[in-house]
Amino acid sequence: MKISLTAILTAVTVSAATIAWADEFKPAVIYDMGGKFDESFNEGVYNGIKRFTEETGVEVMEFEVTNEAQRQQAMERMVQRGATVVLGVGFAQADAINAVSEANPDVNFSIIDVNWLDQPNLRQYAFKEQEGSYLVGIAAAMASETGTVGFVGGMDIPLIRAFACGYQQGVKSANADVAVLENMTGTTPAAWNDPAKGAELTQSQIDRGADVIYQAAGGTGVGVIQAAADAGKLAIGVDSNQNHMAPGNVLTSMLKRVDVAAYETMKDAMSGEFETGVRNLGIAEDGVSWALDEHNADLISDEMKAAIEAAADQIRSGEIVVHDYRSDSSCPTD
Repeated sequence: MKISLTAILTAVTVSAATIAWADEFKPAVIYDMGGKFDESFNEGVYNGIKRFTEETGVEVMEFEVTNEAQRQQAMERMVQRGATVVLGVGFAQADAINAVSEANPDVNFSIIDVNWLDQPNLRQYAFKEQEGSYLVGIAAAMASETGTVGFVGGMDIPLIRAFACGYQQGVKSANADVAVLENMTGTTPAAWNDPAKGAELTQSQIDRGADVIYQAAGGTGVGVIQAAADAGKLAIGVDSNQNHMAPGNVLTSMLKRVDVAAYETMKDAMSGEFETGVRNLGIAEDGVSWALDEHNADLISDEMKAAIEAAADQIRSGEIVVHDYRSDSSCPTD
């Protein structure tokens, strides 16, 4: 077989262009308070980044924010280091990413838990957390033996109120007579990383009769899960699959697929298919769900599983519309 010089040169040119593009592509991620191994929100993002690196061999520049002033500084530093796409983790990075993306129109940016910014080089991911919380609310109501369940949130903001409200709706849909106790950890970012306070709030709810406690509190949630397990009660994890943290005492976890958002951001930017705008992910978009694995299989009855899956199908079809606290700061169960 004869291979023309033109064909050889073309192949070499394409190969060289591919290598050059790989060299030019420099992704970066800014994790927020709590660190990338918080076993919750940040770690979910980390898992998406890890998957991307394992598949492509491309290392992602990382920074873990430890105080609020670092957010914008870290983004600016990544751009200075040649980052071609920067992922910001969490709504608290909104102001920083808005300013840095505006100042650097040739760089792609992406942020998770934000949908209100307006920059032409910015992708935003929002999630319908209320839908996933509805599903685990059904599980909580059906698993409860006392008729009282609890919720421990992190920072008291509309986002976490949306988790709580979706959870309450799910509980009441399964059993209107079940009471729901609710506490927020605090009003500052420190509320995301206070396991001792999470444990204290959990014990208080247990003392008032709660036997299933759902946490949406970042690193604080580690204390919630541990306190529930120590008391022989059930916890519900959030964001990542936390069933393994206390096998037999974590009823399930509400999965928020921030790993998918992180992975998509990097893959799309690398392939040149990065589209901006808002992506709003709920049950229909496989953006939120619930966890069933070997760690909680004995806790989930066939009846419970059927009820959760039926509700998910109804939400997916639009038959059930879960109220979003952020669109109307009230909850139908109040």
